[in-house]
Amino acid sequence: MIRVLLVDDQPLLRSGFRALLDLEDDIEVVAEAADGREGLALMERLRPDVALIDIQMPVMDGIEATRRIAADPALADVHVVMLTNYGMDEYVFDALRAGAAGFLVKDILPEDFLHAVRVAARGDALLAPAITRKLIDRYVALPLPARAGGSGLEALTSREREAVALAAHGLSNDEIADRLVISPATAKTHINRAMTKLHARDRAQLVVLAYESGLVTPRGA
Repeated sequence: MIRVLLVDDQPLLRSGFRALLDLEDDIEVVAEAADGREGLALMERLRPDVALIDIQMPVMDGIEATRRIAADPALADVHVVMLTNYGMDEYVFDALRAGAAGFLVKDILPEDFLHAVRVAARGDALLAPAITRKLIDRYVALPLPARAGGSGLEALTSREREAVALAAHGLSNDEIADRLVISPATAKTHINRAMTKLHARDRAQLVVLAYESGLVTPRGA
């Protein structure tokens, strides 16, 4: 059973998401919260598999809540997926840098929303869909603070670096496998080993490291 926590300040949206999730036999909504602070308290008590968190909320916004989740070892198994409107896309990369496993736009199709929750629950980042690819390409060009020390990329093999670079452009493991002419299992192994070597919390953080280190640059930047 996939346990989900909904954190959004709009009751109507929470109700809609809950109604959709409650129809599924393998998903359970364990609680709802109207702001990040309330969501954090529930998270610490309930330890959901997936936390769907709105980016902009009163009291504590979704990005700050995500930072605190990522910093708490006790919440390491909580997969955070940010909810955003098209008008707030400038916050997407900040959310990924804060520790989110990915993000969804609020007008997503129901079947895609359910698929995304299941993807997040098994620990995969939501970085493959075309909409995400476009947003990453656009917003990773925002100025970032200089990283302290080395990037750690020297620890990667050449094949791992290739796989990370492709992941940073939004390719899924299957797409990486096709591009590198390897099996999907091998592509997943390269990504997992890179995450371990770079101490990345998840695939989204690995993508952030790839951009911040200069391994890849935004298309059109």
